[in-house]
Amino acid sequence: MRAFLASSIGVTCVAALALPLAAPAGAAPDTAAHPATAGSVPAEASEPAGVPGSTQSLALNPSATPSERATGAPAGRGLPERDVQPFSLVGVVWDDVNTELHGTAQVRTRATGTGRWSDWQDLETHNAEHSADAGTAERDAGAARGSTAPLWVGASDGVEVRVRPETPGPAEAPVPLPAGLRLELVDPGKDPQQIPDTDLAESPGTDQAETYATGVAGADRAASLATTALGASVLPALSKAETEEAAGLAPAAKPYIGPRPRIITRKGWGADEKLRESGFAYTKTVKAAFIHHSATGNNYTCSQAPSVLRGIYRYHVKSSGWRDIGYNFAVDKCGNIYEGRAGGVTKAVMGAHTLGFNTNTMGIAVLGTFSSSNPPAAAVTAVSKLTAWKLGLFGANPKGKVTLTSGGSNKYKKGKKVKLNVISGHRDGFATECPGARLYKKLGTARTASARLQGR
Repeated sequence: MRAFLASSIGVTCVAALALPLAAPAGAAPDTAAHPATAGSVPAEASEPAGVPGSTQSLALNPSATPSERATGAPAGRGLPERDVQPFSLVGVVWDDVNTELHGTAQVRTRATGTGRWSDWQDLETHNAEHSADAGTAERDAGAARGSTAPLWVGASDGVEVRVRPETPGPAEAPVPLPAGLRLELVDPGKDPQQIPDTDLAESPGTDQAETYATGVAGADRAASLATTALGASVLPALSKAETEEAAGLAPAAKPYIGPRPRIITRKGWGADEKLRESGFAYTKTVKAAFIHHSATGNNYTCSQAPSVLRGIYRYHVKSSGWRDIGYNFAVDKCGNIYEGRAGGVTKAVMGAHTLGFNTNTMGIAVLGTFSSSNPPAAAVTAVSKLTAWKLGLFGANPKGKVTLTSGGSNKYKKGKKVKLNVISGHRDGFATECPGARLYKKLGTARTASARLQGR
């Protein structure tokens, strides 16, 4: 088997620290995604009626190729073309979170309505960066599973999958595929409301955003400045002065903080709060921001971004066994900003984004894959606005450096003190391709713009 570091190079960005805690009281069990024992669940199942969205979990069957049969190499797994219930996001999971899938996973999907089959599409197979730190109670709770990155494929009703083991080198023994391989087909459900059309280079301004913000439009000044408005689907953008006032900062202090950008809340993108673990986890502060790409592909419109988020959220919780969506915030290709992990947008919520560096940091995922595609300027601008505000709340300089203590990753051993940029890419803390070479190159621009918005 290849060395751990070598096998992890090239992994892309999926959330990095799962917190597999018990399901919240009252949450409907997703038996399709979490079978109690092998064979205890039908091959195709979904959640009880009345729960928004669903997950189909299909066991992958042995499917040895002629070459595998002839050489005695470990057999692949897969499913032939088949009809399934509608879904829009797909991934593969397996039983042991400590086992990595050494091989390839590919899917073909049939579009609902047209009946056209896609070409084979790759799923990112490595999982070393998206799990709880070794030795923590979260990892040892038993709910977390190994998983590929999820892929957004759009409305589909047919699927074919093939998973093949890695071809070993001349002096290497073959590595079998992980046990318990299952295909996860996620239906994100319908949007909870009409969110304004956001297929624009820039997000709507404050006035337009407030029109759609339940409990914000028409409210008094105190309510409009609130950082968390009960029932609000959108937190409107604030001026720098309003942001300082909302944060309780004295003007004489001349705080370095950027104006709060417009943020679509969990209610706005339709997060089903019954899915996640009911409690919250916090760290002491926010010293740095790690930038990711979601690795879910770029084949979505910005009006579909809430559905993409709901799909990722359901996949993280129901398929991978995490407590909530892994990222603290998400940004779509049009520059719209979304609240991620629950717990309060102004607070130091512990995310699940950068293995070894989830403490005292936040994770921002740009929805898409930017290894060979350039990130839209609107998305980079949104990252600048978001970091200028959130890092400013905790006194962090976007152009500065910070020393963080590693919790253990394939790049830095546990306990090592590491000096990083306050705005870093996932690859700075973990050996991964994330956030994609093209997005990573834009982080310098984001740092400069973020600091300027803070008034530095």
